[in-house]
Amino acid sequence: MFIAMNRFTVPVENAAEFEALWLSRDSKLDELPGFVEFHMLKGPEEDGRRLYASHTVWESEEHFRGWTRSQQFRDAHARAGETKKLYEGGPRFEGFTAIQRIGRAG
Repeated sequence: MFIAMNRFTVPVENAAEFEALWLSRDSKLDELPGFVEFHMLKGPEEDGRRLYASHTVWESEEHFRGWTRSQQFRDAHARAGETKKLYEGGPRFEGFTAIQRIGRAG
């Protein structure tokens, strides 16, 4: 399993618009082989900023890399330049390969 995360630091005055953008997005992730699940996480607020993280689970890192080379990826990120004003800096990518899983499937 591979987990791909992007962290975003969003000024609180942009939080509602940032959330609306993500909630209305048509990512087409479910069209890609190896896609397991996606979560958009809303974190703590500190000093007038809120932390968000997109969290995508893939069967393998190669499946994730396939997503980054896909037309669905290009389509989902076509407006990324327009939305940069909503968050500070660029998204911070973090990729993790799972070495252990405990829990129930489903």
